[in-house]
Amino acid sequence: MNAIILAGGFPTIEDPLFVAANGQSKALIDIAGKPMAQWVVDAIDGADRVDRIIIVGLPADVNLRSSKPIDYLPESGGMLANLTAGVEHLQSIDPSIQQVLLLSCDIPTITSEMVDWRVQGTDPDSDLEYSVIEKETMNARFPTASRSYVRLRDVEVCGGDMNVIHVRLVKDTSFWEQMVAARKNPFRQAALLGFDLLFLMLTRRITIDDAVKRVSNRLGLKGRAVISPYAEIGMDVDKPHQLETVISDLSQRSSN
Repeated sequence: MNAIILAGGFPTIEDPLFVAANGQSKALIDIAGKPMAQWVVDAIDGADRVDRIIIVGLPADVNLRSSKPIDYLPESGGMLANLTAGVEHLQSIDPSIQQVLLLSCDIPTITSEMVDWRVQGTDPDSDLEYSVIEKETMNARFPTASRSYVRLRDVEVCGGDMNVIHVRLVKDTSFWEQMVAARKNPFRQAALLGFDLLFLMLTRRITIDDAVKRVSNRLGLKGRAVISPYAEIGMDVDKPHQLETVISDLSQRSSN
């Protein structure tokens, strides 16, 4: 499989990481002596199941190191545009590519073992395989992470930032238009998922498997939620205290 790292975006003055970024890309914030994105590249570099890396949103002169081929693509104007650019670039190299591993640049504590775990378990027919982490797993590894959780009947989970997506879903513009339109509007989200499903989730009367089936049927796709045993997949860096957490964690790793 091939990996696409979304690394675009410069923190604005309203962003909690504006000071830490110091006018550069979030992906280049220094963490224990390396740019944040280099930690993600290192994890992919050591993974046996990833062949090529596409980095969208950084110029080639950042010179991230990898023994695997790295292609750099410029910022295309938002997450969806960047993802589409990455997929189109990969298909120009190999039109037979069906699925890609999608990562954000801000999960620097992941390891090669975690990357191989996520790729190895992929259903080749899935449109979207979304990683989730149980609250207990996250709190045991990163007790100060301050993640937001969805409470279901059988589990309480947060989302992860290393997922598998089928190229046909990327090309489905109607799906993404619905998702983007609903992203910051609770009423549109409810309408998209269905008020019956929303009610079941809010009252914790539905399991994670049932929720995924209902969402998949509603949106007309084959999806799967994969519970990750690794909290690192959900330890993204959005706030200063999260940055401090990963700096401490990776400084200890570097010293061992």
